[in-house]
Order: sequence, then structure tokens, then C-alpha cells
Amino acid sequence: MNIVKDQNQLGQLIRTERKRQRLTQEQLAGLSGVGVRFVRELEHGKEGCHIGLAFTVIQTLGLSVRVTDRGSYV
Repeated sequence: MNIVKDQNQLGQLIRTERKRQRLTQEQLAGLSGVGVRFVRELEHGKEGCHIGLAFTVIQTLGLSVRVTDRGSYV
């Protein structure tokens, strides 16, 4: 399990998984129904990315998100 604390870590996680699946940014964008620019900005941790679209990309990669209170992780 990866603990993501900010948008930069989320972007890195998405990029790592995309590359693990041997997808280009263009392919991931097409599969997710989002623009290539959005995927690039998401992977670079740009603030202001739409959370709904971010979840779409996350789901496309087969990842899941679990939200816990701050005391639940080390």
C-alpha cells in the first residue's frame, strides 16, 4: 500500500503505474476519456486538477483509493 500525502506523490504513483502497464500518456488519456494535457498535468502534480477526472484515471489504471484519518498510518 502506498501512502499519498500530496498531489506530487499522487502524480508520481499514477506515472509509475502507467509505465508499469506500458501505456503512453496518450493511450491512458484515450482509455480514461480525458485529455493528454490533463494526464501530463496530473502526473506532474499540478494543483487544481479536477478530482473527478483524477479518479477516472486512477480507476482506469485499476488502482483504488482508501481514505483514513491521520492516526491510521505510520
